[in-house]
Amino acid sequence: MNQSYPNWLKQRANLTPNRLAVKTEELELTFDELYQGVQLQINHLVSMDVKKGEHVGVLMKNSIEMIEVIHAIFSIGAVAVLLNHRLSSKEIAWQLSDVEARHLICNEEFSFHVDEDINVIHVGKLHKMLSPKIEYVVEDYTKDQVATIMYTSGTTGHPKGVMQTFGNHWSSAIGSALNLGLNPNDRWLLAVPLFHISGLSILFRSVVYGIGIVLFERFDAGKMNRAILDKDVTIVSVVTTMLNQMLDQLGNEKYPETFRCMLAGGGPVPKWVLEKALERQIPIFQTYGMTETASQIVTLSPEYSIKKLGSAGKPLFSCQMKITKDGKDCSAYEEGEILVKGPNITTGYWKRDEANKMAFTEGWFHTGDQGYIDEDGFLFVLDRRSDLIISGGENVYPAEIENVLLSHHAVVDAGVIGIEDEKWGQVPYAYIVSNTKISNDQLIKYCNERLARYKVPRGIKVLEELPRNASNKLLRRKLKEQFAEGLVDNEN
Repeated sequence: MNQSYPNWLKQRANLTPNRLAVKTEELELTFDELYQGVQLQINHLVSMDVKKGEHVGVLMKNSIEMIEVIHAIFSIGAVAVLLNHRLSSKEIAWQLSDVEARHLICNEEFSFHVDEDINVIHVGKLHKMLSPKIEYVVEDYTKDQVATIMYTSGTTGHPKGVMQTFGNHWSSAIGSALNLGLNPNDRWLLAVPLFHISGLSILFRSVVYGIGIVLFERFDAGKMNRAILDKDVTIVSVVTTMLNQMLDQLGNEKYPETFRCMLAGGGPVPKWVLEKALERQIPIFQTYGMTETASQIVTLSPEYSIKKLGSAGKPLFSCQMKITKDGKDCSAYEEGEILVKGPNITTGYWKRDEANKMAFTEGWFHTGDQGYIDEDGFLFVLDRRSDLIISGGENVYPAEIENVLLSHHAVVDAGVIGIEDEKWGQVPYAYIVSNTKISNDQLIKYCNERLARYKVPRGIKVLEELPRNASNKLLRRKLKEQFAEGLVDNEN
């Protein structure tokens, strides 16, 4: 039987209409007011021919309007395809084509030429309707119904659309509540992008739990700290770079006792950052998750935040985890691949049959990430996939950048690694073999036209040949060794 849920926002507005739903620097809305705003969005989208079952691209900045649009798409029975506005127009156009999107809802500043079959809807026009004209709401969501699709780059450099069902999102929200507990006075600070699973999952938790969100369009360390100090924020989701900047900006001030949880994801947090937070009595809970697991799947429980400093914790209540190597389960402290199982894990990638076959073994999802479990069952993540670069919380796959470099006529071979960066944690650095003279500036410009800014190499070094093994596989670790030995400089 395919379990069903009542329309989440409509149900929440009915149960607790006067509770705070979302607060920005300019506006506060109750759940009832948010629901009324969603009705306006529904009316406009229906008038623009958005239909049940269609894929609808959403290219927007964090805003109340974006929250309304997402709920409106669900209420129509369509699928929201969350797009990263930091990508280049070519990358976005490719994703829209691959996912067979019929519509694109975007802020006017993100408007660009798309396929003529795609209906572009500018969000600024949605508020020209003064009042709801029709009540068009899907009353039920089913567990296996795809709610959202988010693209994540694979190790081959080809993005894949991760399908996330309402059951995935529901299980993620319930699992998080069982782990962290739930307080009716909770208020979640949301400054990570809503187009990321980390941000979107907070939106769903708000509606399911009946707690308010303090929403920022973008991260600002000073404003984040003020929200915790002055606006009754109790929970925040961050990545390492955000956390470090907040700690530096906080100075000698201390968070109030009502602040109970700083969830840190997006890759392992360096121990020195955790210790700096510990000195200021800030409760940091490391988490481990990904787009495919609808946010966190492993989280450190509060009572272990000091004893197991550096661990990502244990699986959420309804989930399982194990470490395998060469098809066999690993013992304590033995390094291997992290495999997970649970109701919050994706049903698969959009139209990627081969990738789906490789991703699952008897219900277990292969994360591709390396780690180990200690004698008490706590996970320690060693690497977010062996070659993955995490820059400011964004996943950057070297192969994607290499493919762009190799598309230039002057480049015959390319290899990309991540190097340490004080501000972003890591940034990409490229090595190339060239058959003609070309300046780094030319190649950087070429990349800027085809890649999101955070994916563009910080530096490029020309070599006579790149290190490869007998199977012609690029040995990125050799490139990292060259960089570590100081054989290159870090300038363009």
